[in-house]
Amino acid sequence: MDKIKLKAYGKINLGLDVLRKREDGYHDLDMIMQTVDVYDDIVISKTDHSEKIKVITDMMVLSNEKENLAYMAAKMLMDEFDIHQGIEIYIHKRIPIAGGMAGGSADCAAVLKGINTMFRLNLTMEQLMERGVRLGADVPYCILGGTAIARGIGEELTPLPAPPQCHVVIAKPPVSVSTAYVYGHIRPEQITKHPDIEGMAEAIKKGDIQQLSMLLYNVMEDVTVPEYPIIRDIKNVMLEGGALNSIMSGSGPTVFGLFESKEKAEDTIRQLKDKKYTEQLYLTKFV
Repeated sequence: MDKIKLKAYGKINLGLDVLRKREDGYHDLDMIMQTVDVYDDIVISKTDHSEKIKVITDMMVLSNEKENLAYMAAKMLMDEFDIHQGIEIYIHKRIPIAGGMAGGSADCAAVLKGINTMFRLNLTMEQLMERGVRLGADVPYCILGGTAIARGIGEELTPLPAPPQCHVVIAKPPVSVSTAYVYGHIRPEQITKHPDIEGMAEAIKKGDIQQLSMLLYNVMEDVTVPEYPIIRDIKNVMLEGGALNSIMSGSGPTVFGLFESKEKAEDTIRQLKDKKYTEQLYLTKFV
């Protein structure tokens, strides 16, 4: 196999809670993660380049160098399995960058799976996830995909059945949020409202989209929304447009809304375009 094409799917957080800061500096989290049909295209090709690994992206703001997670993923497996073949990784971005949808982790996960397949390493999903967590807390989830409770720093995963299908509007405002800034300013002991993660999991198992939507909540909005009020503006447009609920994904600033009506979702997209609130806008679905 000389070339492999993959889809690196983004995620949203249906619920996100920060429980405590750990001694190692990380935070213990309690989340429900959901894959959505917004993805980056990844193409891995064998080459005769003198460079062992070359990364090319279509976004100038992204690094094509060794700090790119896709590069790090390829290097980790190729070093471990003593692979000397040159490869080129091309990434066509759609997932918002620095948007709270794990775009870098999704690309990293896709490359791990692609290298595993291309070079017939025969690693199981669990073995890939064990390696992926070394590169990023969201990488194991991006390898697993679907719907899952994520605990610890995000690496302790419990798969859930797929929630009822609905229309998902995803809106990225023209700002970028530093994940490190949000984690540095969140104070778990001062959080007064926490999402009901267990209740959300039960609603998913029952197939109750109304109950699930009522429970959507992300404590990181406490930090991000005051810094970027446009997040609140986008949420308001979605709620006024008929969303069952609307919250921020991850550390932001991407906002999503769940809609039962496709017409209301499409009208909300028109409203957001008219107000020029967004840099990227998608009408999509759960994967």
